[in-house]
Amino acid sequence: MRERKKRKLKVSTVLVHLALLVLVFINIFPLYWMLTFSLKTNDEILGYSYKDPETGVRVQVPPNHVGLPHQWEWSNYAEAMNTGNMGQYFLNSLVVSVSAIAITMVASFMATYALTRLVWKGRKMMNKFFMLGLTIPIHASIVPVYIILSRMSLLNTYMALIFPYAAFSLSMGILISTGFMGDIPYDLDEAAFLDGCGVWGIFLRIIAPLMMPAIATVGIYTFLQCWNELLFATIFVSSGQYRTLPVGVQQLFGQYTTRWGPIGAALSIATIPTLIVYIFLSKRIQDSFIAGAVKG
Repeated sequence: MRERKKRKLKVSTVLVHLALLVLVFINIFPLYWMLTFSLKTNDEILGYSYKDPETGVRVQVPPNHVGLPHQWEWSNYAEAMNTGNMGQYFLNSLVVSVSAIAITMVASFMATYALTRLVWKGRKMMNKFFMLGLTIPIHASIVPVYIILSRMSLLNTYMALIFPYAAFSLSMGILISTGFMGDIPYDLDEAAFLDGCGVWGIFLRIIAPLMMPAIATVGIYTFLQCWNELLFATIFVSSGQYRTLPVGVQQLFGQYTTRWGPIGAALSIATIPTLIVYIFLSKRIQDSFIAGAVKG
């Protein structure tokens, strides 16, 4: 009986590991395909034909979609950075993302403190008002946001993207921060108040340092929202000086002919920061989600 159970356990373990390997392959293959795609020529990607000098017969070479490049075209990255101006677009995306993350963190932490730690009339209604932001699709507000930015003369500036990105990330930031702040004992507030701290003193000296684990969660959520957004960046910014990476990649598509290698290189450049954030912060993000879910 024990031997049968051991065999069943071994078979089930093998099946679980095989299923996990399949999932790993499914998730890693698009990244592999994009990186190899960025190092190929147009002829290798689309296929080509040539005339055999000995037989005079035209030979058709099929496209190489999955295999490694026959000739590694590192010049595709140089072309994307120089011709496609990816360096400037990368810097613009970095400025917009970092600024939106900073505004979202400060605003969401302060709003959460006011909604959860302070007692005032209408705070529950205000909390519901903020949570309504989770139900509104970000792109459903293009027209009113465009009109507001136009009247404030903010179109074709960094602020045309920073303010909307931060505003639409605020509701989720408050929701995440509420779970963390709810775990902080109220006794700390009372002790700080007895020691002479006011509202700002309690927030800056007691609450803010204890909210450090929430920074990873709010930061990565806001970063992904800002870094990959295309529609706002296309409509609110038409000047090449302030374009972000998604818009820059879109500009590489030609009207008549398209160089697919540099487009793949541009996509890789746009994806690398997200991969770096995931590699270094994935464990921290998972832990912060678990910590915030204990009470929130």
